[in-house]
Amino acid sequence: MRSFWIYFAAGSALIIWFSWTVSIRARRFHGVARFFAFESILALFLLNVSVWFQDPWSTLHILSWILLAGSIFLAAGSISRYLKFAAPQGQFENSTHLIETGIYRFIRHPMYGSLMLLGLGIFFKRVTTLTSALAFVVILALGLTALIEEGEMRTRFGEDYAAYKRRTRMFVPFLL
Repeated sequence: MRSFWIYFAAGSALIIWFSWTVSIRARRFHGVARFFAFESILALFLLNVSVWFQDPWSTLHILSWILLAGSIFLAAGSISRYLKFAAPQGQFENSTHLIETGIYRFIRHPMYGSLMLLGLGIFFKRVTTLTSALAFVVILALGLTALIEEGEMRTRFGEDYAAYKRRTRMFVPFLL
């Protein structure tokens, strides 16, 4: 358990640095809510890393691997599309163009959706009361992050973003 806290402290320091340099310093306050999602994912990983490959053919582990693969797929598709079409200036989050192609044609927050799948994939490695609470925090924090960021995007892109929001879903195509 001592090693958990050492790794958690080191990971938290990196998450704090990332949150500050990428979002908060630039007054993009969705980074505050996202910080709690990152912290919860880190805790889930550290709590479940010892069972990562135990009982690999159990239903929960198969579900876990499906969610983790989906996370990678969604992250790769959304990040590559973002870098190609958003034309970020300076920092990664400073997009200058609204993306409406690829996965962004269906959902507004594929990167946060990817993080949700990551958190849930790690959660299903070992389901306990604590990991259930952390998975809930991941989903809640990323939902809040998306809501805050939508306000920021509305300010940046105006009516174009409002129209885009009406045509797309937040996380799940055709549903949420």
